[in-house]
This record gives sequence, structure tokens and C-alpha cells, in this order.
Amino acid sequence: MKIGILSFQGGVIEHIKHIEALNSSAVEIKNPDQLDDIDGIILPGGESTTIGKLLKDTNMMIPLREKILNGLPVWGTCAGMILLANNIENSDKSYLRVIDITVRRNAYGSQIDSFSENALIKDVSPHKIPLVFIRAPFITRLGSDVESLCKVNGNTVAAKYKNILVTSFHPELTENLDFHKYFLSQCRQLVKS
Repeated sequence: MKIGILSFQGGVIEHIKHIEALNSSAVEIKNPDQLDDIDGIILPGGESTTIGKLLKDTNMMIPLREKILNGLPVWGTCAGMILLANNIENSDKSYLRVIDITVRRNAYGSQIDSFSENALIKDVSPHKIPLVFIRAPFITRLGSDVESLCKVNGNTVAAKYKNILVTSFHPELTENLDFHKYFLSQCRQLVKS
């Protein structure tokens, strides 16, 4: 398996280390040509407005969107979730628009309000796993076909639709590999089908 990590900013190296720890290869993605040679892609955290602008400036927005709509497995963490969402609360901007969710940016507050929580996500692990929230968004509306995977304090913080996975939190900032293992298993299933 070869997993691309969108490499404009954010937790790129941390995602790469987790993917490699699971005996898969990870490659930094910085231009549209690199999208043809991967089995899945992770859109890491960072600043969604900046990453969105860079997707546009590098002419990656349309090819990446088309790849995802044609089945390329994608996982967006934090800012990555915002980039994938159809709608962003209190904003007329949107980016890739590939999953029917509405997200609230910085829903838990600023950097100072960052927190960790342990939660059971049955699809991902039989044990509670650590969730790290940093200026995190959450989902305020799920489309009818979108499955909620995890709620924290009544708010949806992980969801799935076909080949698209989104999380408000940062599994790459923990030692736990379960969420990356789950994403790789999704990639394998989708590559086979």
C-alpha cells in the first residue's frame, strides 16, 4: 500500500511515521501528478484556509476532488475534515465538497482550549483510544448517507461516507496506531473492489 500525505503544512511527518510503522509506504503529495500513484490520501491538520489556497494555487483542487469522487480513499483530520466538507458554518467558502456534512471551525475554542479524551470507536478498535483535539472543528449536520463513527459531548467528531473518512481529532499526535490501521484496511478493501 502506498499512502499519500498532502504536504503543504500540518502533521505530515507524524502521519508518515504512523503509516510506515504499519509497514506501508507514505509519500508526500505536493502536485497533481503524484495523485496517480497512490492507494489512498490523508489530508492532515493545519490551517484549512491556507491549505485550500495552496490546493488552488498548485492546480490540485479539481484533480484531487475527481480522484476522491472516483473512489480514492481519503482521510481528513481536523483541517482536512473542513476541506472535505460540503459546508462550513458561517462561511460562504467551501473546498473539495465531497462529503455531505456541515462543520463548525474551531468549535471547541482556540489553541488554549485544546484537550484529550479517550473514547471507544467500535469500528476502529475494541479498546478506548486517545483523541487529541487542537482548535478542532466538529460536525453540526450529517447527510442522510453519512455514518457517525464517534461523538464526544454529543458532537460528532468522526464520520464516514463510502471512501471518505473524517476526524476532528489528531490520531497522528498519539502513539496509538489503531486509526491509521483502520484507514489502511479501508484502503485495502476499496482497492480490491
